[in-house]
Amino acid sequence: MAQYFDIHPANPQVRLLKQAAALLDKGGVLAVPTDSSYAVACHLDDKAAADRLREIRRVDEKHHLTLLCRDLSELANYARVDNKQYRLLKSATPGPYTFILEATREVPRRVSHPQRKTIGLRVPDHVVLQELIAVHGAPLLATTLLDPFDMKPINDPEEIRRRLQHQLAGVIGAGPCPDEPTTVVDLTPMGTGGDAVLLRKGRGDWEALGL
Repeated sequence: MAQYFDIHPANPQVRLLKQAAALLDKGGVLAVPTDSSYAVACHLDDKAAADRLREIRRVDEKHHLTLLCRDLSELANYARVDNKQYRLLKSATPGPYTFILEATREVPRRVSHPQRKTIGLRVPDHVVLQELIAVHGAPLLATTLLDPFDMKPINDPEEIRRRLQHQLAGVIGAGPCPDEPTTVVDLTPMGTGGDAVLLRKGRGDWEALGL
């Protein structure tokens, strides 16, 4: 049965976030709010948790998972980024964007794309999620909470608890989120002199990035 955390969206209770972070440390998968939609997230270095996350989302290893980061300070640990790529990232974060980057060797092999060796990276603009990542002390591994039979993400935390209470360790309820996923941009071509490629139009303003 998923534990439900009723979190204030503007002034999150640190005590409750510490309890949620403890579930992550024990290998639990949580539903978390973001600035685009709810996501499912787990500990980056827990293989069993990553497998459960994929099972909940019904995706295979070729589906890009995303690192949810508090800021760009740890970027070099997980992705290879040149100055041009970094400037674009800095201009768009925090915000509702997912950027595809070349993964470093620090990224567990099970997390990066098996053929391209890339990773999705995201710095969400959401107070509750920002504080959860801070309490956890490391980026989270995540993907949009989308049932393959639904057209849009599941964004009501109460509905998430009803539908997934036996699959999730916890649900962080901070009110409804927008019902639009992130804009996804592939930055890997920039590393070889090419241009960034828009892979999915979402909530983030892709035109503001010059795409």
